[in-house]
Formats: sequence, C-alpha cells, structure tokens
Amino acid sequence: MFEDTVELAENKLLLLYIFNKIKLPISNNNITQIILENNFINYFTLQQYLEELISSNFVKQIDELGTHRFMITEKGTKVLSLFGNRISNKKIDTIDNYLKGQMEIIKKEVTVTANYTIENNNFIVNLKALENDSILIDIKITVGSNQHAKDLCHRWKNNSSELYSRIINLLISE
Repeated sequence: MFEDTVELAENKLLLLYIFNKIKLPISNNNITQIILENNFINYFTLQQYLEELISSNFVKQIDELGTHRFMITEKGTKVLSLFGNRISNKKIDTIDNYLKGQMEIIKKEVTVTANYTIENNNFIVNLKALENDSILIDIKITVGSNQHAKDLCHRWKNNSSELYSRIINLLISE
C-alpha cells in the first residue's frame, strides 16, 4: 500500500515536472505521447492523474479555439519545488533527454494551430501562428468540403513558416 502511494505521488510530481520544464500549454496528446513513449504510466492512469491534478489546482486546463491544453499553475510549481526531489534521477534524466530531442516539435504544435468547424454546410478553417504569445497570423477561410478543410489544416501544420512568408510577401508587394 505504501509503495503504491509513493509511486502515485512520484508520477504526479513527474507530470508537474514535465509541465514546468516545457513552460508552454500543451495538449493531452503531447503529454500522453511523452509519458507513453517513455513507459512511465499507462494511458488510463495518466488520464486519472491529469484530472486529479486539475481538481487540486496544480494544473489548469486552457481552452482556446476548441483545443484543450494543460499548464502548470503557481500552486503546482510550489508543490514541485517542495517535493520535486522525490522524483527519481533516472526519470528526470529520461524526461530531460527526451525533451531535448522533442522540444522543437512540441513548440511548433503549440504555436501553430489549424482546425475547422462546420457552419451551414460550410467548413470554416482557422489557421493560426503565435510567437511569444503574440499572434503572427490568424486566418479564417471558408471551404466547401471536409477534405479541403483537412488538406488546408495539414498543409498549414507542415509548412506554416513558408506559407506565412508567402502570404506576407503577397500582401506587401506592389
């Protein structure tokens, strides 16, 4: 019983450590990928821990443009600073090494969003890019099919820098 409680506490602290280390609001998919790829916690337990961290106000959920992202709170940061030494060095090293290789991908996913909604049989695609919490570009385009909406979202996520540059050049050129 005691070992289970210690493991539960360490796993929740590990989640707080990850959120604190990334310093950006990240999606459930991002945190799930980090945890599962490193074999720390199974999916269902992870989801339970996230809910418990939110209900304890150690992590907050941010909803923007239909996407849900998680971020450590000030209370979570305090708890981590008090009890973070209870996370094994092996787990910290594993997370640190993993994040070194994945941070650019995570940042891109956080700063570049593409999604769509359906209104009156039209698909409204919202393409957005952020830099340092400032909006670089936020475009809404209406297209006639689900496939066009998916294609636009896919192209934006994969080529946002190039597309942004081309749009700016088109707008400022004479």
